[in-house]
Amino acid sequence: MIELRNVCKTFVLKGRRQVVADNISAIFPDNQAVAVLGRNGAGKSTLLKLLAGTMEPDSGEILSTGHISWPVGFAGSFHPELSGLQNTRFIARVYGVDTDELADFVADFAELGQHFYLPIRTYSSGMKSRLAFGVSMGIKFDTYLVDEVTAVGDEVFRSKSEALFAERMQTSSAIMVTHTMAQVRKLCQKVAVLHEAKLHFFDDIEEGIQMHQKLMKERRKA
Repeated sequence: MIELRNVCKTFVLKGRRQVVADNISAIFPDNQAVAVLGRNGAGKSTLLKLLAGTMEPDSGEILSTGHISWPVGFAGSFHPELSGLQNTRFIARVYGVDTDELADFVADFAELGQHFYLPIRTYSSGMKSRLAFGVSMGIKFDTYLVDEVTAVGDEVFRSKSEALFAERMQTSSAIMVTHTMAQVRKLCQKVAVLHEAKLHFFDDIEEGIQMHQKLMKERRKA
């Protein structure tokens, strides 16, 4: 479980103040997948970093139980001069899992071929995302933070990613940023819509999707 209590976060960019979390209180429950929806720039990736503990709120607190993954899809998780294999082994040591087992799993799942042995700086964004998803799913977490990663790759790879994600959700929770409503319906049990620095929770997935789509239409008309 992850609980936010009166969480606030503001950035100042080029003299302009942007609020991404305005006194947010919410509970992300155990053993469920929650989709986080919202327009581009609403602060969804920032929310994941706050939940992961890689970014501190300006005020409020975030309480959690169990082991939480880093935000999968965040390229900053990797050292650019190390290879995919070296990064995988390093992360395995940090999280106390078998280095050979994780390396074998990622090499097979991410389908990077010889690129797995080349520096991360040579990777495309899609390759980084595939590596990140493979490394994260290869480690047992109680809560997975996922940022649009299952949309990477061709249809076969996306299907494989969704199947692995669904398998992990049998025993874990997830907080998943996505723009794909089909994934929300297929993989998630709840929806949270981030809009104007407020987080709106929906137990009914269709209600959450409807709010998101309504906001997107209003934005296009503006």
